[in-house]
Amino acid sequence: MFRVDNDKLVFRYDAEELWVEPWGDNALRIRATKNCSMPRENWALLHRESGKAQITIDEDYATIINGKIKAVISRLGKIKIYNQKDELLLEEYSRNRRDVLDPKCSALEVEAREFKPIIGGDYQLTWRLESVCSDEKIYGMGQYQQPYLDLKGMDLELAHRNSQASVPFALSSLGYGLLWNNPSVGRAVFGKNIMSYEAYSTQALDCWIVADDTPAKIVEAYAKVTGTVPMMPEYGLGFWQCKLRYQTQEELLEVAREYKLRGLPIDVIVVDFFHWPKQGEWKFDPVYWPDPEAMVKELKEMGIELMVSIWPTVDKTCENYEEMLEKGYLIRTERGHRVGLDFQGATIHYDATNPEAREYVWNKVKKHYYDKGIRIFWLDEAEPEYSVYDFDNYRYYLGSNLRIGNLYPREYAKGFYEGMQREGQEDVVNLVRCAWAGSQKYGSLVWSGDIASSFESMRNQLVAGLHMGIAGIPWWTTDIGGFHGGDPNDENFRELFVRWFQWGTFCPVMRLHGDREPRQPQYGTSGGASCRSGADNEVWSYGERVYDICVKYMNIREKLRDYTRELMKEAHEIGSPIMRTMFYQFPEDEKCWDLSDQYMYGDRYLVAPVLYAGAKEREVYLPKGCKWKEIESGSVYDGGATVKVELTLDTMPVFEKI
Repeated sequence: MFRVDNDKLVFRYDAEELWVEPWGDNALRIRATKNCSMPRENWALLHRESGKAQITIDEDYATIINGKIKAVISRLGKIKIYNQKDELLLEEYSRNRRDVLDPKCSALEVEAREFKPIIGGDYQLTWRLESVCSDEKIYGMGQYQQPYLDLKGMDLELAHRNSQASVPFALSSLGYGLLWNNPSVGRAVFGKNIMSYEAYSTQALDCWIVADDTPAKIVEAYAKVTGTVPMMPEYGLGFWQCKLRYQTQEELLEVAREYKLRGLPIDVIVVDFFHWPKQGEWKFDPVYWPDPEAMVKELKEMGIELMVSIWPTVDKTCENYEEMLEKGYLIRTERGHRVGLDFQGATIHYDATNPEAREYVWNKVKKHYYDKGIRIFWLDEAEPEYSVYDFDNYRYYLGSNLRIGNLYPREYAKGFYEGMQREGQEDVVNLVRCAWAGSQKYGSLVWSGDIASSFESMRNQLVAGLHMGIAGIPWWTTDIGGFHGGDPNDENFRELFVRWFQWGTFCPVMRLHGDREPRQPQYGTSGGASCRSGADNEVWSYGERVYDICVKYMNIREKLRDYTRELMKEAHEIGSPIMRTMFYQFPEDEKCWDLSDQYMYGDRYLVAPVLYAGAKEREVYLPKGCKWKEIESGSVYDGGATVKVELTLDTMPVFEKI
């Protein structure tokens, strides 16, 4: 039934084997399978470093203790997790009559760890947990398009989609963090009666749990076992200019020159998608981008870095398709034609989980971009949905379910990270639409996808950014103004744009982007010219009043450069979020656990974005234990109180802790 294997507690009953072992300080890794052997993948987890666990085995149960966390396993295999105060944190939900003396004895016959066999040798797995406290609050889990900071009571799809990123690390107000260490598509439900995790196709249950005294310690422990971001390069600290899309080399250079002519601070300008001849040809279209080296040289002389968009899609008529097909570098279809995306050509994704395919694509990118001086890459379209994976042959199949599809965006970024490291570049930034646990260590800067231009959408993005920080992704950004629509000449949109721009000043990366209206006419007949651009999206495109406000906040961002650099260093060293929930910084203040419309930019600045159209005032809660100075007026307030701030269009409430 029970045995000790080195410092691992092993339980065996019928066809199931369960492992519980120390994995980092105050943390345990739990794995279970009904296969003949436990899978060897560590997924998001780095190699473990921890002290010797204390393991005791009695007649009716076994116990394993690692620092502040303890797991107790009953003689029938039920798991309970406690902290160092012997407070119950987690308990598996099972109902049966095998032990009639159990207070939860029941005729329901529900398994805590349910393995349903599916065709191909995998299982559909459900792991059920008791909801041990009705007041528990849960945060993290990645990026979802919804306005709720407390996830208790929510039902979350564990899958990547445009504007949705599953990073399944949950932080609880009870004092634990739980990583669902399984990249299968699935589901997480944080119900009031039962909490559950599902994997639709997997070989094993795999999770990692840590217990500690504060949210910061829990997140730092999680970062220690999954990795931290590199150090953010200097260009990541300032303002980034982007739109959908600069159509020619001269158009982009004219915009960059105008920024410098006006004396505006700018660090990065972006060439978005379809600057290439065809998808799968990772190079500039010479018709519209005739001299990339000269372009990069001029930009660098102005102190501006160039970012280029890279897509993983390969057009069946492109110059690389047949070679990639022959070498097995493309995702395969389970049935039918090998087409995964039909947009500006019939395409299929390259297999980023195949190391040889990653190297092939990187070598193309190196030749046509990196060797021309481009150091920042926008890795877009990284969510091939509903796929099956064949481990033995490194092949993805587009089909009816997904085994490790949530891993794809991470492996996509990994290829570029490894390629640049081979070139001697340590500080890597890859702008990505989706990420999974561990993506951060490959330089992933996640943006919130193609979102609506509305105040409702803006409110969703604020919550999304806070959840991503808790889930171990400190580099996060959003399209200032939203992506879809918005006319720069519309006064209502101008108001939204200003409020989003003000908030973007206090995001980890300040990046202007969007597909504005009205659409521009088609400018050519070849390459990406049929993919029409949106309207102008530069800070001077919105009228003089908006322009003056943008300049004010761009200069504020510059004044924050040294401070932001320190926050980036902290994220690199210990994994701290840049955008921090109020409870992260003030866990002893109970009110802070309920605040979803304000946050801390690092440990010093309290930021209260204006999230509603026409707002004339807004309330801001100032946490206990310190005084607060309003940046705009200089007024000083005692903590532990809610203040009302009068609003004008050119101000957003920001308070400094003093």
